[in-house]
Amino acid sequence: MIRLTNLADYAVVLMCEMSHADTRLSAHDLADTTRIPAPTVAKILNALGKAGLLVSHRGLKGGFALSKAANEITVADIVEAIDGPISLTHCAETGTSDCCYDDICQMRPRWQVINNAVRGALDDVKLSSLAGPADPSEIVARFENAAEKNKAKATA
Repeated sequence: MIRLTNLADYAVVLMCEMSHADTRLSAHDLADTTRIPAPTVAKILNALGKAGLLVSHRGLKGGFALSKAANEITVADIVEAIDGPISLTHCAETGTSDCCYDDICQMRPRWQVINNAVRGALDDVKLSSLAGPADPSEIVARFENAAEKNKAKATA
């Protein structure tokens, strides 16, 4: 089973909440609104800030805000800010792996194709579409389009 960490899931929730805000939001405000524990919110906001997805402002009217428009931020950006590079297997990561079958493995290039397809699908989903009203048919259509696009890339 492929599963994101709870922190990555919470990060998407927090970013959706932030995309609705007209003003800066504090970690406390976000914790109250989302019911995610305040220490967890603070940890996630710091990671998102280090990744350049949020800007923080200190002071009386301080808080966090998106660093760019919600339609310029992808789910892949958010997940990678929290969990690191998206990789379904160790050998799908770039560089060398510590697998003893690395030199003779016939699956490694195939896993990289699969990994790129999953990452591409997450990269096609913008924060603005997640934060908007939920229309399941739109989400399914977008996923199918991304899958077709990635299939075409893999055969090219």
